[in-house]
Amino acid sequence: MIIALLSVLILTGIVWILNKKLPVKICSICAGVSLTWFWMFLGMLLGKLLVADYQVPTAILAGGTMVGLMSKLEESIKVKFVLIWKTIFVLSGFAAVYGLITNQWTILIIGIIVDIIATTVFKTHKTEKENSDFKRLKELKEKMKNCC
Repeated sequence: MIIALLSVLILTGIVWILNKKLPVKICSICAGVSLTWFWMFLGMLLGKLLVADYQVPTAILAGGTMVGLMSKLEESIKVKFVLIWKTIFVLSGFAAVYGLITNQWTILIIGIIVDIIATTVFKTHKTEKENSDFKRLKELKEKMKNCC
């Protein structure tokens, strides 16, 4: 686990430095975590790392990536369905991670497909979000008019 933590720290630092030069900004800690579990998974898949030593840290980090992805996508989900979507997304995402870590490709693919379908079904259209934002802004302006 020490190797995983050091890898996250080092890769996070590298991405943080690169962000100063790149036109597109990437979440440094997200990249550090994702890159760490990815190289660990590849090492196990290629037989370079012992599965018994690296499977648990890889699973923990990949699960963290699923939660981070859920958090990032949450803003594009219809508000009244957000808890339902989060539940589906995280559980099927964890199943996908399990499938990945245990080389059960069918479980991995099903988990990914369920995540994509759930996100597509519960996603707001840009106009809905804009209308909602406009409505909140208008209400706030009215409250400020009536304030004093």
